[in-house]
Amino acid sequence: MKNSFIKILLVVALSFSNLNGQVYEFDSETNTHRIIKDKNYIIETVFNSSTGEFEFTRGGFYSGKKTLNVDFEFNSNFTNDSIKKILYTNTKKWKKVSSSKQKLQGKWLMAGRVTNVGEKRRDLNRTRKTMKILIDGFFQWIAFDTSNFRFFGSGGGSYNTEFENNPEKGEYTEKIQFFSRDNNKVGLILPFEYDLRGEDWYHKGLNSKGGALHEIWHFRK
Repeated sequence: MKNSFIKILLVVALSFSNLNGQVYEFDSETNTHRIIKDKNYIIETVFNSSTGEFEFTRGGFYSGKKTLNVDFEFNSNFTNDSIKKILYTNTKKWKKVSSSKQKLQGKWLMAGRVTNVGEKRRDLNRTRKTMKILIDGFFQWIAFDTSNFRFFGSGGGSYNTEFENNPEKGEYTEKIQFFSRDNNKVGLILPFEYDLRGEDWYHKGLNSKGGALHEIWHFRK
């Protein structure tokens, strides 16, 4: 009886935790629509299912459960459609594709870089932002400006984290599925080292062009 009660509690806990981080997809003609969401933020991205060619991405904070009322922080197609808000109502066609939760789950803002002379930090309150979101095995980064809806680029795909003894330090691997700046990067697998220090994530390795990087990302609540 006690074991059954514990199992019920676990199911309930998992159900509520899943609401805070989920990834969905649905297809339309030749494109994949991917929706990444946590408890208060949602991103919709469309890319070609076969080639990974980028179509558009948009995202922002939302309210609601069955219907989602979204205030966009960015919209890569803003110059064409001028959309700043949207109401998602037809969510039943979204198919959940989430894999297991991993380290680094959540939203992160680019906070600076580690250089030869130390850390070079940036102001996280400025309107020009680079954000990366990692939810249930899927990642996406977006560069944007909230003051004028300027869009500077985005890329995403799947990711994996591994560690040995210390979960705060380990390996982080990205596989690119779409990249707005260069579709030739689709399919690349990029290995990195991660080091979590409080609410900072130190991200070290080689970028998609082969250049060395040592970035600092700060957890966004």
